[in-house]
Amino acid sequence: MDNFIVSARKYRPATFETVVGQQHITNTLKNAIKNNQLAQAFLFCGPRGVGKTTCARILAKTINCTNLQPNGEACSECPSCKSFQNGNSFNIHELDAASNNSVDDIRSLIEQVRIPPQGARYKVYIIDEVHMLSQAAFNAFLKTLEEPPHYAIFILATTEKHKILPTILSRCQIFDFNRIGVDDMANHLASIAGKENIKYEVDGLHIIAQKADGGLRDALSMFDQIVSFSDANVTYRSVIDNLNILDYDYYFNITDSLLTENTAKTLLFFDEILTNGFDGAHFISGLSEHFRNLLVTKDASTLKLLEVSEGIKAKYLQQSQAASVSFLLSAMNIANQCDLNYKLSKNQRLQVELALLKMCHLLSVFSLETTPLTVMPDANEQLKKKPDTPAVSATKPAAINNEVSIVSDAPATYATSPKITESVKEIIETKAEPVIAEKPKPTFIPNAGSTSIKIPSLKDIGNTKETIAEEEDPYEKGDAAEDFSFDDFLKHWNEFAATIKAAGRMSVFTIFISEVPKMLQPYVFEVVVENKVQEQLFRGEKPPLLNYLRQTLKNYNIEVNTRIDEQVRVKRPYTAQEKYQHMAAKNPQLAELRKRFNLDFD
Repeated sequence: MDNFIVSARKYRPATFETVVGQQHITNTLKNAIKNNQLAQAFLFCGPRGVGKTTCARILAKTINCTNLQPNGEACSECPSCKSFQNGNSFNIHELDAASNNSVDDIRSLIEQVRIPPQGARYKVYIIDEVHMLSQAAFNAFLKTLEEPPHYAIFILATTEKHKILPTILSRCQIFDFNRIGVDDMANHLASIAGKENIKYEVDGLHIIAQKADGGLRDALSMFDQIVSFSDANVTYRSVIDNLNILDYDYYFNITDSLLTENTAKTLLFFDEILTNGFDGAHFISGLSEHFRNLLVTKDASTLKLLEVSEGIKAKYLQQSQAASVSFLLSAMNIANQCDLNYKLSKNQRLQVELALLKMCHLLSVFSLETTPLTVMPDANEQLKKKPDTPAVSATKPAAINNEVSIVSDAPATYATSPKITESVKEIIETKAEPVIAEKPKPTFIPNAGSTSIKIPSLKDIGNTKETIAEEEDPYEKGDAAEDFSFDDFLKHWNEFAATIKAAGRMSVFTIFISEVPKMLQPYVFEVVVENKVQEQLFRGEKPPLLNYLRQTLKNYNIEVNTRIDEQVRVKRPYTAQEKYQHMAAKNPQLAELRKRFNLDFD
């Protein structure tokens, strides 16, 4: 009985052409070999099982081939190629950095580098898992890696590029390996199944490729396991049962139940999933992926993002026609929130069931939001119609048998009332004019949110007080018109300014004390301000000021206006340098004093 060799080793690529899913790297390496432009050090980095070590071995074998093919591949027939395939080559050395990560191991490697190759052009050193080297070992390796002998080539491989020192990265040509696509992996598995005379279903191979998450070695390991499980018949059902994967049919059936708002059927499907041993978090994550696949299927340009077989793709295309984009986005949001809260919930099953119930009623919520709500145009015109008048359009209100109703977009079904309410009868019979309700006055609510308060913009500040004045006159009315002296006016003016100061409004208080009002004509006064800001501040205090002055002086003809004086708008010195310049302009000797003693502004 022959020893069994796993597919990952038996079908390991031996040439660049047989490498799966890394054409951008294999083409670069072949061109470098044909043009004799090989670097002294390479760094292969990427996820596990994508071909880093395989490409390193193929590169080491090809550069020492004595009969290189025109396409840049090794001949596999020369003594160098045969010695490599048999594992007894003296010119290709592999080092596991995970178990040889000390400075002494690197020193031993450096000693070996000094020995030239035997019967070959290059001496190649493949160091796997190079990120496991210690920092001291990296530092000891720097000089040799940067300036090795002309016959030495280093190929480093790692899955964790971020752990390698930047000084090492700068001395290597870096090749980033991609995750292998689902289609490439499924085709490779199909070719191996054909060579081994194994029956298979394409859907089953696609499931294996998706479960492998971009790693071909993982896919081949699962493939061998399922071949043994299914007795060389890899079917979709055998893959689902062996890998403990939720069937696509569960997600399609649950989505159908959600679209029909069948809550009972949805909960029963979820109970069946839990009974089969699946975790709720695994289910809700798969349901989110299902909604995502339905969403990308809605557009032909994103159809390539769907990495499933053609049979499953047809099911997605069919179901995506029944699901709207708004439903899918809302359902994905609910599923995502459930996934985030699942681990923190004490009742995890209820968490998932609550999410499913929310999804079930999404379409009802959408229909309520989109149902038009219109007002009846004229009840008397509707009453003129005969009782047997056909039903009106489903989007307009109807009055049937003296009953006022609003009809939505749903199929029209009318129910007559035996009698109408007194309020409706009174409105219809009297043809009363429409009553416009008064706008309620705003009420202060403690601790109310700030969203209910509309804050005016800067450009609307000048119009705010005018608008208020138009809506509600803030000035008190009266007929009194007694005479008063200017001194009496200034006395009451200062008394009002004192109340403003006591209230803490110092910016307004400054306006009252900076300039004395001038009397332009009897009972008409003018206040000079410096800028627009002061004008706006004074305008806000004008109604209470005039009311105070009119009542105390018993004259309702008093008016106080403002005027901006451009000459007053002189720039005042604020900083130390501005103060110095202002003082030096008045006394030039100050500049001489500052220069003589080398004084600073501080």
